[in-house]
Amino acid sequence: MLNIFTLANGRLFQEEIESLEELSKFQPIWVDLESPTLEEKRWVKQYYGLSIPEDAMDEDIEESARFYAEDNGDVHIRSDFLVADDNEPRTVRVAFILNLVNANLKSKGVLFSIHDEDVPVFRLLRMRARRAPGLIEDAKEVLLKLFDADAEYSADTLEGIYDELEKVSNKVLSGDVTDAMAGEVLGAIARHEDMNGRIRRNVMDTRRAVSFMMRSKMLNAEQFEEARQILRDIDSLDSHTAFLFDKINFLMDATVGFININQNKIIKIFSVASVALLPPTLIASLYGMNFQYMPELSAKWGYPYALALMVASALVPMWYFRKRGWLK
Repeated sequence: MLNIFTLANGRLFQEEIESLEELSKFQPIWVDLESPTLEEKRWVKQYYGLSIPEDAMDEDIEESARFYAEDNGDVHIRSDFLVADDNEPRTVRVAFILNLVNANLKSKGVLFSIHDEDVPVFRLLRMRARRAPGLIEDAKEVLLKLFDADAEYSADTLEGIYDELEKVSNKVLSGDVTDAMAGEVLGAIARHEDMNGRIRRNVMDTRRAVSFMMRSKMLNAEQFEEARQILRDIDSLDSHTAFLFDKINFLMDATVGFININQNKIIKIFSVASVALLPPTLIASLYGMNFQYMPELSAKWGYPYALALMVASALVPMWYFRKRGWLK
């Protein structure tokens, strides 16, 4: 899918392109290629003179090749964007290409973005840019606003994680944690820990991309200050992810502690039962001795006497344990 975005009256308008002729009718500031076909790539190359690298969305690309400028003036930025899907959280690699200096190419002043699937941050920016006039001024502003929206999207996701952890905390700190509940809690904690880690990695990647834009001196004074504000927001997100990691570790330790307590209760019952059965075992062992002269062996009441003695020797320790509260 090839979408172009034009700027009119301070608002961003979207057009879906289905032919090369339609592409030549517009003067966009942003060209978005979502899972582009070979034909769509050919249109971009033919009209704008821009060749999209084959490894543009390669996940295994070297870190040093993610941010660079070519001799023809094209600036390449490859950044990851978070998709906070409850069933399948993931990051999507997006390749940005921006030419700001080479006037010989029609791509000057146009931001190109290439990615394999739709990204929530892109939808968020499109919605805002349609409703808020003056939000976007040029292609650099589009890129900055995408990173700004990415930081905000990460912040919203962190708030959702915190709310879910509060629910988990209420369950754990209620004190009545069964093994089944503990299993559910541990599963929820593991999911939140994974999402929190993804957010931390995502904001780190966003920080690097914004820092590259600031170092490349492509931003004007106002945009430079906006980039600094994005970095400050990211720093606050780093602190919040660290706080959530601490909370997750606390809940994990508390849950494991309750599991150990439940297991100790079971072991205590077995221990008490084994201790209570020691006296009857001793009595049975005593009367199992093969001595000729044992008074009770020849008595008629000897057998019921031994049984009663064993029952009494088991009940007395159980009564004592219950009185001391060891069976609770």
